[in-house]
Amino acid sequence: MTNIPETGRTPRVQIRLVVIQILVLSLLGTLGGRLWYLQIREGDAYAKEASGNHVQQVVEPAVRGSILDARGVALADNETRLVVSASRTDLLKMKDDGKAVLTKLAKVLGMSAKDVMLKVRLCDAKTPQPCWNGSPYQPIPITDEATAKQALQIRERAEDFPGITAEPQAVRRYAAPGKANTAQVLGYLSPVTDDEITKAQDTDSPYLRSDQVGRSGLERQYDKELRGKAGVTRYEVDNLGRVIGEAEADEAQPGANLVTSIDARVQRVAEYELNQAMKTARQQFDKITGENYKADSGAVVVMEAKTGRIVAMASAPTYDPNVWVGGISAKDYKKLTGKNSDYPLLNRAIQGQSAPGSTFKVVSTAAAVEAGYEWDGGYPCTSSYSVGGQVFKNFEGESFGPISLGRALEVSCDTVFYGLADREWKKDGGINPKKGEPKDYFYKAAHQFGLGKETGIDLPNEVTGRVPDRQWKESYWKANKDAWCKTGKKDGTYVEKIAYENCLEGNKMREGDSINYSIGQGDTLVTPIQEARIYGALANGGTMYQPSIGKAIISADGRTVQEIKPKATGRLPISQATLKGMDAALEGVVTRGTAAWKFGGWPQDKIPLHAKTGTAEVYGKQTTSWLATYSKDYTVVMTIAQAGTGSGASGEAVRHIYNAMYGVSADGTINKKNALLPSPQTSLPKVRTDGTIKSPKIAKDPAKDQRASQEASPEPNETQQGATVNTPTNGNRDTRRRRRNRGSRRMLT
Repeated sequence: MTNIPETGRTPRVQIRLVVIQILVLSLLGTLGGRLWYLQIREGDAYAKEASGNHVQQVVEPAVRGSILDARGVALADNETRLVVSASRTDLLKMKDDGKAVLTKLAKVLGMSAKDVMLKVRLCDAKTPQPCWNGSPYQPIPITDEATAKQALQIRERAEDFPGITAEPQAVRRYAAPGKANTAQVLGYLSPVTDDEITKAQDTDSPYLRSDQVGRSGLERQYDKELRGKAGVTRYEVDNLGRVIGEAEADEAQPGANLVTSIDARVQRVAEYELNQAMKTARQQFDKITGENYKADSGAVVVMEAKTGRIVAMASAPTYDPNVWVGGISAKDYKKLTGKNSDYPLLNRAIQGQSAPGSTFKVVSTAAAVEAGYEWDGGYPCTSSYSVGGQVFKNFEGESFGPISLGRALEVSCDTVFYGLADREWKKDGGINPKKGEPKDYFYKAAHQFGLGKETGIDLPNEVTGRVPDRQWKESYWKANKDAWCKTGKKDGTYVEKIAYENCLEGNKMREGDSINYSIGQGDTLVTPIQEARIYGALANGGTMYQPSIGKAIISADGRTVQEIKPKATGRLPISQATLKGMDAALEGVVTRGTAAWKFGGWPQDKIPLHAKTGTAEVYGKQTTSWLATYSKDYTVVMTIAQAGTGSGASGEAVRHIYNAMYGVSADGTINKKNALLPSPQTSLPKVRTDGTIKSPKIAKDPAKDQRASQEASPEPNETQQGATVNTPTNGNRDTRRRRRNRGSRRMLT
């Protein structure tokens, strides 16, 4: 019989009890240690955090700085409007997610319920605009155009509109349509996202949930300077949320003002003239197809030649940047981004790429001199140039005989450049050069002129253009070889033949490639800002500047001024003798060359102008018009897609821009009183200590006023815009360039 202890517990039970006691003591020890850590070791820190639970923050948004033109005229500023907003957090607490409230709100505001609901939904990868891409905890603006009566209805019937507020707020304002809206240069704002808040929280410029940030243009480039710093007031509250005291307050710091080199008057003229040039081009017809030119997009750049500062930059089609203020509607968003929109959000001055046509010949001329060809040598300007059974004709079969490089620029003789490029291609070893043998003067010159890379202008999303050198051809061939080999046919259509040839030898520099390249055709792509930089360097003696728009950052009280100095980035790879020869040749283009028919009567003795016309072929489309010009002060470059010739489509508009700046009338006389900007603006506008800006008054519409004075009498050899023009023989000599070189990209052997 088993002996049982007096306690009645078996040894097994006793062991279990001991284990339980040890576990209990261990748990008590752990709990005690944790309490010691929280209350003694880290007590002060947690007490401080706990006190924070009784502090509520009230954010006062900072006033965003203005964007000013060079004289102080506001291109973008702020105005007080009645803003109606909805709290998504409050709406989601309702049984129907706030649909009934939003429906009633829509009736008061005169909007559709659908539009209001779309505005308060959150953006994600599957949700199209309009939607809210800001923080879901931030009030979402429904409209910034509420009337006082509408705001009063909402506030007096607060019980009917829970989660809805109507209060005055400072909102962004851009120049109205019809003025210098400068849309693509300015950019636009939208609410900050949670992801942006997280990324910026440890920087010297963190975001608040109430912030609006720049999404493009100058608004994005100078967002940190313009945004300022929001004010935060911290209140101590009790457990019922009642304010019992003020903890501390940080005053809002308004954003700084950005002074640009843009002149609002010249900007308006540039926008107007670009638009008029496109309208006029659409009234003309392509002599090859018999169809009217489409002239569907274009750009113009006006730049100070000696600093690289941008005086005007216009891109077409354009839009009203105010559509983004207060949230964009679905209808407006579709207009800006839909397939039939022509993409007005693009700044074609820095993002539009096309072949430069004959404006590229200044690069080819510099390359020829570097390769050892004499400036005054006699180079045959024949009516055509034949290679491997392919005939490249000069314009209208013209033949000027042996001419110099300067004369070749002046009359834009293609066959001179064909011959020079072809000769260098052969010297470099032809289609199969030995390793390290090619000199590639023509391609190296393009890189030295700054092509194939960004200019560095202070705007986001600039594109690089393209120099189709051997390295590019090799990488492009590797990327597309499989597709070319799959679709190419030796005896197929033109496109199929090109694909077949590219499949076999698309990585090799062919004779036809070099010939086309020499006159700015083939695979070469440039942007208007790159062209402006090149011709600006020709104007100032050879110095290349980094184009810039920001001129100074001035604090809201005007006491701190941070100037943005012009930045020289290098020199053109040409001697002063070559530069002097080019300058004379490009002046000859205006007086007796391809642009003379548009500049007849210009006071050349007082204000010398220089120019180079270009007409670039684009496969499957009408030709692109280029006109690059400069004076001692400025360079003006205009391009219009599918508009015909350089001088024909752009000549009149570019002349009118110069007329406006220098005060030149239609008969060639100079009236300084009418001159908008006879010399670059050097002084900065004055910002007073109270934040107001001293700026001059401007005419309601300087572009129309200027055009009216210009058209008071017709120019020599020219009638009013849009009418038939009688031209001299050497005038519009690039009209049928496409006819001459049709199919010239075929492989040549």
